[in-house]
Amino acid sequence: MSNDLLLYGGLVLAGYSVYLIILSIFGDNSEGQLQWATGDEPQKSPVPLIETSRPLVHQLTLHHARRIKSENYRKKVEYKILTAGWEASLAVDEYIGLQILWGVLLPVLLVVMKFALSLDYNLFIPIALGLVGFFLPGMMANSSKKERYTAVILDLPFFIDLLALSTEAGLDFIGSIKKIVEKANGSVLADEFDKVMRDISLGATRERALKDMSYRLDINEVTSFVNVLTDADATGASISTVLKDQSEQMRLERFVRAEKAGAKASQAMLLPMMAFILPAVFIMVFAPVALQFFYGK
Repeated sequence: MSNDLLLYGGLVLAGYSVYLIILSIFGDNSEGQLQWATGDEPQKSPVPLIETSRPLVHQLTLHHARRIKSENYRKKVEYKILTAGWEASLAVDEYIGLQILWGVLLPVLLVVMKFALSLDYNLFIPIALGLVGFFLPGMMANSSKKERYTAVILDLPFFIDLLALSTEAGLDFIGSIKKIVEKANGSVLADEFDKVMRDISLGATRERALKDMSYRLDINEVTSFVNVLTDADATGASISTVLKDQSEQMRLERFVRAEKAGAKASQAMLLPMMAFILPAVFIMVFAPVALQFFYGK
């Protein structure tokens, strides 16, 4: 057993050493310098595993990822990256390269090590790890999307209230967004509104910029908010009045969601209560009676 642990520990250290060598040799290549010089250097990924794997992807799997030309698949990957909020930190080729790295190369390496070093583990393990590795980027993207959804849903009613107050105070819609973005640093919704202002400054219409935000977030409440604003622009309705009505609707929907969550929580508590709490209560209540019945004085 101790020999096996030493062997596996040595393999882990050897693999980490190879990684460090590759990183030291190829981590600062000419491609990276060119991206830095042109201002196209990607941001640091918020996911540590992706950021750690990026050098290996660029040196081992990126050229294979570029050979995948399926437009439908690339559009799906691009949309997944967009809704996860990774568009500034991860490219489509890098995403596919991660799938190849974690889903193909690592399982193949495990299989080679099994036969080369006569390791004793089932071949099902590399296959299972390959499947998990291939779908792991998608699972992390979905997790990031859910976190963004929660943050946006919590902030949206307050943002709409602030927009309504700002427009009533005399600011136009863009000026109201600018004031809110300045006061709400670090918010997902504030970052999205900042992108809306940036798109408008680059020449996009307000309707197009808002619809792009709705597409990036993929949240029904945001889509409804954007549709109401575009309809108000088309009909000439007062934006402040529309924003107030939309805020009330958002708060009502949040109250309904809270009621549903409470109902689900009570149902979820029923089974543990029946399995653990009620038997303990019955024992506490009826155990003295049973003891007195069997061993009565």
